[in-house]
Amino acid sequence: MKAFQVNAPQDYRLVDTVAPDVAPGEVLVKVAFAGICGSDMHIIHGDNAFVRFPRITGHEFAGLVEAVGEGVEEVSVGDQVCIDPVINRGRCYPCRIGRPNVCTALEVIGVHRNGGFEERVNVPAGNVHRLPENLGLDAAALVEPYTIACNVLDRMQPHPGDRLLILGAGVIGLTILQMARAQGIEDITVSDVIDTRLDTARELGATRTLNGAEQDVEAEVAALTGGEGMPLIADAACVPALLPQMLRMASPAGRIGLLGFTPTPSDLAQLEVIKKELTLVGSRLNNRKFPEVIDLMASGRLDPLALVSHRLPFDDMPDAIQMIDHHPEKARKVLIQIGA
Repeated sequence: MKAFQVNAPQDYRLVDTVAPDVAPGEVLVKVAFAGICGSDMHIIHGDNAFVRFPRITGHEFAGLVEAVGEGVEEVSVGDQVCIDPVINRGRCYPCRIGRPNVCTALEVIGVHRNGGFEERVNVPAGNVHRLPENLGLDAAALVEPYTIACNVLDRMQPHPGDRLLILGAGVIGLTILQMARAQGIEDITVSDVIDTRLDTARELGATRTLNGAEQDVEAEVAALTGGEGMPLIADAACVPALLPQMLRMASPAGRIGLLGFTPTPSDLAQLEVIKKELTLVGSRLNNRKFPEVIDLMASGRLDPLALVSHRLPFDDMPDAIQMIDHHPEKARKVLIQIGA
């Protein structure tokens, strides 16, 4: 079978490999669609400390159940499914208190073990989610990035009437925007420095947009809120230098959701945090959010295909990586069709 394999940083290609046999407790999935994520690009660039090469990447994917292993009763051959890439062991402190997405023995499909950029992949049965009939496999391949948005919003604990500021209008910022609207947040400001991204944010329902290269975002937020500040700030730009500004823009009792995965330090003014009694929360992957996102997609309250800028066949995947690397302004979500 065909697979996209990263052998080392900047060394990637389509390869022929042997299709896996289904293992006990696992499900063999024939992959239909998979999305290219920024995390996949980090692996290709050598910026992910958790990956071991060679690795078949891909953690956003959906397909058909082709075989089930011994002891599997949750799904049957022929079911249309998508896959939660978060594998936990269930015994450590985070797992015991209901936070398995930060399990001390965490594994992520496509990072610690082979992922969805292959024609067939074995996954644990507990990570497989059966799809409703009205949700296509192309849309279902994008459930995972929306679980990231769902998770950070859950960590921020919105109250009725809260305003939300999203920094960054890339794919994650746009998924947060769509998820926030689906959850009933009505006043959403999106900031970025690229006008085409802001155009998309407005198309997807942003109340207003701010271009940080042309406008003083901090002053605009102060004017908008009468100096009170934003109750909710989601950092989808993931630029460590922005943290001091986020602290200043947050309202008293505000919540800031952080998604960045860089080791670069951020300046933190403790006074700003304490005097406002701010809450800063990290958000990693997703904590069992797949059922909620699948329901929102099936109901029409989320439109994942609005994010897709390119649909490409599997053979074109190396070219897609080159495009994302050299012309990121042309790509939002790139969806790869792997199977029929």
